[in-house]
Amino acid sequence: MNDKTRTFRDRREAGQVLARDLDRYRGQSDLSVLGLARGGVPVGAEVAWALDAPLDVCLVRKLGVPQWPELAMGAVATGGGVVLNQDLLRNLGIGDEQVREAITRETAELRRRELAYRGDRGPLDVAGRTVVLVDDGIATGASMVAAVRSVRQAGAARVIVGVPVGPTTVCRLLQEEADHVVCSTMPAHFQAVGQVFADFHQVSDDEVRDLLAVPG
Repeated sequence: MNDKTRTFRDRREAGQVLARDLDRYRGQSDLSVLGLARGGVPVGAEVAWALDAPLDVCLVRKLGVPQWPELAMGAVATGGGVVLNQDLLRNLGIGDEQVREAITRETAELRRRELAYRGDRGPLDVAGRTVVLVDDGIATGASMVAAVRSVRQAGAARVIVGVPVGPTTVCRLLQEEADHVVCSTMPAHFQAVGQVFADFHQVSDDEVRDLLAVPG
């Protein structure tokens, strides 16, 4: 975890900086890079190129509260990694059946998006491999925790989290889930991931497909 003040021109530059911070893994024969869709894929592409590793996509979906879908009660990732906010579930009286319904619904959407991004190509087999999970930044960390748990369930030997920016407290908490956490920039007054980017446009599905070399 490095300096606290760096800014980036765009996700590409952020990926180049992050790749340098992850340089110890360059050329490792069992390395795979997974970019969290959508914003993590352009960052992950730079990391994968620099580290000479294959790139794939990892999708994470918010689990919305039934009455207020914009409020997250957790997250689910490709492969079944799930994170739940137990305090929120308890305070709102949300039952197990409602949680299961949300997980089923969002898992179906994950599969649909995976097909859209990969076509008929299957996911990378991460069993026994070192996996670098990359996003364009973290805020609460819930999505990344779900992703970490997902690749562990898929049999990854080691899980590395790499992000250009995040709050110090969350980056440290992620160390309890991952084997190694690299956060290139930790602003003293973190407000949002986009605060360190000059260009933080919404990444399109076409951009993701292009970076994964899957025709639309």
